[in-house]
Amino acid sequence: MSPVFTALMIPFLGTALGSAFVFFMKRDMPPLVQKILLGFASGVMVAASVWSLLIPSIEMGTGTSAIVPPTIGLLAGFAFLLLIDYITPHIHPSGDVEGPRSSLSRTAKLALAVTIHNFPEGMAVGVAIAGALTADFNMAGALALSIGIAIQNVPEGAIISMPLRAEGNSRWKSFCIGALSGIVEPLGGALVLFLATSILGIMPFMLAFAAGAMLYVVVEELVPEYSQGAHSNIGTVGFALGFALMMVLDVVLG
Repeated sequence: MSPVFTALMIPFLGTALGSAFVFFMKRDMPPLVQKILLGFASGVMVAASVWSLLIPSIEMGTGTSAIVPPTIGLLAGFAFLLLIDYITPHIHPSGDVEGPRSSLSRTAKLALAVTIHNFPEGMAVGVAIAGALTADFNMAGALALSIGIAIQNVPEGAIISMPLRAEGNSRWKSFCIGALSGIVEPLGGALVLFLATSILGIMPFMLAFAAGAMLYVVVEELVPEYSQGAHSNIGTVGFALGFALMMVLDVVLG
């Protein structure tokens, strides 16, 4: 199987795996499992943002001006995700929803919020792959970033499918709706790859933009979830393990 296709599909598979919890769980994901998963995903995504996105972005330039496109791209990535959270329902891995009021049900807001947030995540994977294909970057870094996103997608899939099941929908219907919320990720990645030749000249900006988007997800969505309540240290342990794994993969395989 092509590494490109694999990297594009892995985040979707993470969402599908979380949605499949509806077949064998009657309650929510155990808090300890959720904390370790979110912590691990956070570590992977932070390390991938640095080694697979920001550092390559900086190395594409020359002199002191090399830092300008990465800095602008990083801040733009944060601003883009901030705008999305401001204008759409805002989802937390715990299932809490914030954002504009609407007539949509809570479950519909969950599905909409997860779907919208998944699109820029898919684009980030596409940018990493495009960098590997067009600028001799490390494909292993793109794969690791994809895996990190997939891990944090597992609880997102579960918090869509399980409430749907609780509302009386069949397990298969609940699973399909939950899984389909992640289909926008390979679509977003494929769109970036389709435009790869057009964005080659702004690749430093795009790589840093993807890093900013990923770091926003970590800081805004993941860290608050695993650092609150009892046993928050298990999430910190997960972060350390995820960061170390991604660092090793990127350095050794790079």
